[in-house]
Amino acid sequence: MTPRRSALPLPRYTVRKPLKHGWAYFSNVPSRARKAGCPVKSEPLGADYEAAVGRAESVLLPAFDSWVSGGASDRVHSGARSGTLDWVFAQYRGDRRFTKLDDKTRRTHELGFRLVGGYALKDGRRLGQASLSAITTAIADLVYEKLVVVQETDADGKTIERERRTTINHAMKSCRRAWNVAARANPGKVPLTNPFARMGLVDASRATPTATFDELQIFRAKAVEMGFPSLATAALVGWEFLQREEDIFGTFDAGHYRPKERPDAVRVVHDKTREEAWIPLFDDAGAPLYPELTAELDAIRRERIGGLMLRRDWGDRGPWPTEKGDLTLMRHKAKAVIRGAGLRDELSFTSFRYGGFTEAADSDLTDAEIRAQGRHKSARVLPRYAKRTMKQVAAGARKRRSTRTKAEDLSE
Repeated sequence: MTPRRSALPLPRYTVRKPLKHGWAYFSNVPSRARKAGCPVKSEPLGADYEAAVGRAESVLLPAFDSWVSGGASDRVHSGARSGTLDWVFAQYRGDRRFTKLDDKTRRTHELGFRLVGGYALKDGRRLGQASLSAITTAIADLVYEKLVVVQETDADGKTIERERRTTINHAMKSCRRAWNVAARANPGKVPLTNPFARMGLVDASRATPTATFDELQIFRAKAVEMGFPSLATAALVGWEFLQREEDIFGTFDAGHYRPKERPDAVRVVHDKTREEAWIPLFDDAGAPLYPELTAELDAIRRERIGGLMLRRDWGDRGPWPTEKGDLTLMRHKAKAVIRGAGLRDELSFTSFRYGGFTEAADSDLTDAEIRAQGRHKSARVLPRYAKRTMKQVAAGARKRRSTRTKAEDLSE
């Protein structure tokens, strides 16, 4: 049985097992360490991703590394030794070229540093503790090949392997960038040959799968059934307003919806492109343009004076984004809904926005009309969102035939 795909990264010696609705996480200490008397034991970490990662990284892994290194790893985080890979990462973190990056990019770099720096060498040390002169291109290639394949346990208890090539590609690029920055800031202290450069990385990125309208409806119904009506509404916002998930959950304010100065419109923000637009909610005759969505947002607006429009559906109803705008929790819950509904596992929350773009293209909207809704400045990016479909190909063929027929009529 092939496990369902998850994009959530895991710390070393942590595995996930699929449940009916989501995943369960387990600490899995290597058998060689158990046989050698390691005091750190394997243990279940629960179904909450953030809690599982937190315990693994803050408690279990430091204890394991301390045992492996005889206590040497206890000093890693209090100050990396000069001339090591950990020191290179620290140099990059303190540089303006790192601090000026957005939170999402910094998190990607940190994941890469953790994966590569935490690679266990034969002598028990972490790669991050190794001297820079010892990290050659051959070592970098070996680490890449070891990290790109991860072992997991399926529902039947069998150990299977899967690739995480995109994640490790990003990790190597992060290390390459850190090495270059550290070398420029510390001439003579960092070898000029960057072992993470020119690795011949093969791009394994996939096009974002596009959801259909039927899949949107199924997702929305299941989200409500599972107690996440905010995700149901958010998916429809992405479909209708073509808004990105960061803006749906992070900038869509209750005050943006039907304010006093524009009671028949909604302000839609696209922070990535620094664009915003007022979208009409009713036509000239007063009929709602988005009846289902308007009804749901009206209901939310009656109970909320201000603040984010879409919030969590439990507890104190806090915002979906966690620290520094991280939407991992939302994506985790959305994936649970997708799987609970029996939809294609490759779908993600972003698939519904892409589905809205494709529906717009199928409805014969012009590039200018699609750009007006999505607030894109160039038509060149539209094929990335509005996927080419058989309907569009057929429409193109009919238009070409029509032009050809008109030409024949004129020649007679």
